Amino acid sequence: MAAETITDDNFETAVAGDKPVVVDFWAEWCGPCRQLGPTVDSLATDYDGRVAVGKLNVDENPEVAGRFSIRGIPTLLLFKDGEVVDTVVGVAESAKLKQMIDKHL
Repeated sequence: MAAETITDDNFETAVAGDKPVVVDFWAEWCGPCRQLGPTVDSLATDYDGRVAVGKLNVDENPEVAGRFSIRGIPTLLLFKDGEVVDTVVGVAESAKLKQMIDKHL
């Protein structure tokens, strides 16, 4: 299962659910973002049904990226009840990301 695509248009709906949501802020030209991509997709599979996982392209969706002051990518924000509860900036190991998610389940 791959991460869902999140845009400026569907962002509010995507993070408003009753389960935690991980949003990967990335861009096509960003090497570290491409390196992290498969890890994010594997999180979507590993947490299927418990956590929503999505990707937001900052070049195509500047409104949401600006609202959360995304300066460096990749940045992963973890939302719970529509609010940011955790952040990871840069490439991170799968174990670190799982630890971040698990403490909010």
